[in-house]
Amino acid sequence: MSREVHHLGQANSLIALALSEMRDVTVQGDRLRFRHNLVRLGEMMAYEISRQLEYVAVDVETPLGTARCPALRDQPVLATILRAGLPLHQGMLNAFADADNAFISAYRKHHDDDDEFDVEIEYLSSPSIDGRLVILCDPMLATGSSMVLAWKALLKLGTPRHTHVAAAIASEQGVAFARDNLPENTTYWLGAVDPDLNSKAYIVPGLGDAGDLAFGAKE
Repeated sequence: MSREVHHLGQANSLIALALSEMRDVTVQGDRLRFRHNLVRLGEMMAYEISRQLEYVAVDVETPLGTARCPALRDQPVLATILRAGLPLHQGMLNAFADADNAFISAYRKHHDDDDEFDVEIEYLSSPSIDGRLVILCDPMLATGSSMVLAWKALLKLGTPRHTHVAAAIASEQGVAFARDNLPENTTYWLGAVDPDLNSKAYIVPGLGDAGDLAFGAKE
C-alpha cells in the first residue's frame, strides 16, 4: 500500500453526489448544507478507510448468547487543519467515535505585493502519535504545502506507523507534492483530483475556499 491513491469520486456514488453539491455555486450559499455535505463526506471516507484497518475478534454478549465480532485493534488519531477541516473531521469522528484527536492551525500568509504566500503553522494540540495510525484530513489538497507542514508538525509528538491522508478535492500538483514529501507508508483518499491551480493557488475547477463557504469570509 505504499503511497497508494484511492480516487473515491470517480465512480457514481453518494461520495460523487456530495462533491457535486459542494461544487455547485447555486447551492454554496447555504452554509449549513455545505458543512453537512463535508460531514457526510467525512463519514463515507472513514468507512472506506476502515476497510483497510486491522481488527481483532472479541466476544460480545447478546440477550441470547455470545457472538464473535470484530473490533479495531487500536483507535486512530484523527487530525485536521483548522479551520476548514472541522466539518470533514466531524464526519470522521462520527464514524470513529472513540478516536483520539489532533488539531493543527495552518494558514496562508500572503505577501503584500503579489499572489505569493507562505504557509505558517501556529498551533498544535495532539496526543502522542508514536507508533499509531493517523488519519489527516483537509477539504482541499491544493499545493500540498499545508498538508506536508501539518504532518511535520505532528512529528513533534512521535512517528506514526501509518498515515492516511483524506481530502475532498485535490489538484494533480498537490497530490504529486504530497507523495514526494510524505513518507512511503502513506495512503491517500481523495474525492476528486482536478487538473489545475490558478494564480492564487486555488484548485480549478475546485469549489472555491472551503473555509469561507463553511464558516464565512475572513479578513
